[in-house]
Amino acid sequence: MQEATNVAPGRVHSQFEFVRPPINYPVHPYDELLTQSAQRFPENTALVFKDISLTYRELEALTNSFANALLGLGIKQGDRVCILMTNRPEFIISWFAVARIGATISPMNPSYKEREVAYQLSNSEAVGVVVQNELLPLVQSALSDAPNLKHIITAGPGRPANPGASHSFAELVKNHPPTAPARPEIGWDDLLALPYSSGTTGLPKGVMLSHKNLVSNAYQMTACSRITFNDRLMLFLPFYHIYGTMLMGSGILSGGISILMERFEPVECMRLIQKYKVSLFYSVPPVLVMLTNWPLLKQQDLSSIRHVMSGAAPLAPEVARRFQETTGVLVLQGYGLTEASPLTHINPVYDERLVKLETVGLPIHDTEQKIVDIETGEKELAVGEVGELIVRGPQVMQGYWKAPEATAATLRNGWLYTGDIAALDEEGYVIISDRKKEMIKYKGFGIAPAELEALLFEHPAVADAAVIPKADEEAGEVPKAYVVLKAGNEQVTPQELVQWANGKLAGYKNLKEVEFIDAIPKNPSGKILRRILKEREREKSGQA
Repeated sequence: MQEATNVAPGRVHSQFEFVRPPINYPVHPYDELLTQSAQRFPENTALVFKDISLTYRELEALTNSFANALLGLGIKQGDRVCILMTNRPEFIISWFAVARIGATISPMNPSYKEREVAYQLSNSEAVGVVVQNELLPLVQSALSDAPNLKHIITAGPGRPANPGASHSFAELVKNHPPTAPARPEIGWDDLLALPYSSGTTGLPKGVMLSHKNLVSNAYQMTACSRITFNDRLMLFLPFYHIYGTMLMGSGILSGGISILMERFEPVECMRLIQKYKVSLFYSVPPVLVMLTNWPLLKQQDLSSIRHVMSGAAPLAPEVARRFQETTGVLVLQGYGLTEASPLTHINPVYDERLVKLETVGLPIHDTEQKIVDIETGEKELAVGEVGELIVRGPQVMQGYWKAPEATAATLRNGWLYTGDIAALDEEGYVIISDRKKEMIKYKGFGIAPAELEALLFEHPAVADAAVIPKADEEAGEVPKAYVVLKAGNEQVTPQELVQWANGKLAGYKNLKEVEFIDAIPKNPSGKILRRILKEREREKSGQA
């Protein structure tokens, strides 16, 4: 097996031409990230979860057993298998096992409601799903919308209340050998993962990520973050989210120890940091905001942490400064998107003097960037000029699942048009200022206004609706709806609509406010003029 080359960031010319040495990525299927570490560090601890501790040898064996079980069920290369669970060992085992047999993983948000689960199972044409026991009813309620679904595998604590025709993850692993399965040849460009990313035009789109995309990004992340087998990674960010996916893969590739949490809880997180001497802490802005306001933060010993990386949403520089002043731990920002597997930018980790808190950093290894004019997307702009950020590299997706028009609009001549509005400073650092897309960014999660509008139209009292982002100190943005009621429905209250809609949505998509309006502003072709509603909201809140 060819080892990863010792890559280093390229030199930066004054015109921001990045001159880089050639990078020879080890060309292998994704699951060999685990196999390599199992060969090099067989008895090293791979992951810790509650009272469970697995070595790399044990994790490899469990992955083989589950891969053999999947093959025994008839799941084959090219099939789609969804994973619906929180962070736990079964998630990692399932991910690598599905990859090992050449099938495609489609991770699902465990906070989804029935309609969202049904949509992804149907759209991905999944033949199987590995689901946490308590989430099984969501899958069962979606069976009529998922005709391709043949195999339901339940995992995690407890027993499903109504197992039906499901299989037990534990029993499948127990009854299949831990030896490597016979598998077909897996190509570098074969489809590995199909995460779903919300767009501005309605329902989420599957993002097609190949073995090349995710393997390359794992090496990129490990190199630019300088992660080694001596590191201990704090992983509470959900694995179904592309940020968590990246951390899962990078932790395994490095041979380090991954400390898993199902969700962030400050007291338990601090206990784990001190017990395992965590060296790398990965976070999102809402968690750092909460910690900076947490009275007990000053009492915590975080001296083992080399740096905190924040991603998924912009981090206010003042929050980073306050955290650093309180803890003495370096905070830096990274940037990426599902369509880039996800990482494209990060601040330098090797010298605190090179970190710029107001930026998302420099392009990572083997990644090119441009700022282009917003109107045509062609003219490259100069330093300080604001335009759309576009990137190119081996981590950029193949396209959107069953969406050729959306793919053509986002991928042009090998460049990924991010939809984020940005500028370069004089040293090539990227400053994100706004989004071209109309996505609402809630705690790092994208919410499509059109999806919420479509739901509101299902209410019998709603004649028209528009959803916009409303500024929120803790979450960044929250969705607010402007609604036109049908005549004769004046008795309906905003609170009733909020409660009705939120019963049908994952928690992070919940509407925070509904305001009634006489008419939704639109252009002659019928497109909602959200900027007018945003201006109305700013005036109402007294913002400049």
